Amino acid sequence: MNKYSQVKALLSITKGSLTGLFRNPTAFVFNLAFPLIFIIVFGFISGGGFKMDVAIDKSSDTLNPIYSELVKIPSINIVRDKTDEEINSDLTKGTIEGLLKITNNNGIYDVDLKTTTASMTGGNILKLLISQIVDNVNLVSADVKNKVAKMNQQTIEGRKYKTIDFILPGQLGFALLSSGVFGAAFIFLILRQTLVIKRFFATPVSKFAIVCGEGLSRLVFSIFNSVILISIGYFVFGFTLVNGFETFFNMIILCTIALIIFLGFGFVVSGLATNENSVPAIANLITLPQFLLAGTFFSISNFPEWLQPVSKVLPLTYLNNALRKISFEGATIFDVMPEIGILVLWGVVVYLIAIKTFRWE
Repeated sequence: MNKYSQVKALLSITKGSLTGLFRNPTAFVFNLAFPLIFIIVFGFISGGGFKMDVAIDKSSDTLNPIYSELVKIPSINIVRDKTDEEINSDLTKGTIEGLLKITNNNGIYDVDLKTTTASMTGGNILKLLISQIVDNVNLVSADVKNKVAKMNQQTIEGRKYKTIDFILPGQLGFALLSSGVFGAAFIFLILRQTLVIKRFFATPVSKFAIVCGEGLSRLVFSIFNSVILISIGYFVFGFTLVNGFETFFNMIILCTIALIIFLGFGFVVSGLATNENSVPAIANLITLPQFLLAGTFFSISNFPEWLQPVSKVLPLTYLNNALRKISFEGATIFDVMPEIGILVLWGVVVYLIAIKTFRWE
């Protein structure tokens, strides 16, 4: 008598589940159509938000009226926690609008502003704002004949950071989170309620094959959708893939790792939910805060300072950051290991909880 093949059983479950996913309109709406709508909307928007990130040179004088007036402008976010190397890198990529240095030369302030062609609109607005501040300081000075402040401006070459370069990774990350949480939660709840799992137990199929089969089908389906989203972003809206196919491949690897981790959240929800009506409520407690706070639409630097630590705890934040580093900066999967490490740590915690809460019946 031939030994029963768990691998064949796993692949059969995967095939059956995957067929159901492709025939399910709801799955396409939440995993492809929903994020695609946002990509299309933001893809046609040429500019970003009015919030501008400005780095201050560490040797800059900050005890002066120019700096005091600058920090009062609501649309300007002062970057304080980056090294000189990181600032220069961000300036070249256009993720910050300018680098400012104010030097006090015996009461005369030299204001040196460095902007980038990667963010021409933001750089020009920043130049105008600082120029107005300098002019106002000179107007109210005691010695009206001699200027107490003068401005020097330099523009460096950089790669343009488009709105789609920020939005698409965020939508891709949220699509993976939604697929992992809602997909796994609903499928196992339905399998329990319809007694399909109980019927599986009457066969030689192992529990491992059942879980892996369903998980693998979700993985294939979501990666298929990820390929479509990235392709539309690249070919239609000019989404940046710095190193072409190599960058695309690294993004897919990262998406695969993230989805495996996010499936753990779905297993937790399916274990906690008593019926299908309770799944959305529990799942939204996991997905909605991350949708709003993990840098999906806006950089977390735009959030109030008291809220930013919350954003920096969420796993989706690290996935979004890693996807943006790979796509725009040309990082490899090895360069984003710190972000992957935090995702894996979340995965360990979530799967431990899933083991405790998961129910077969």
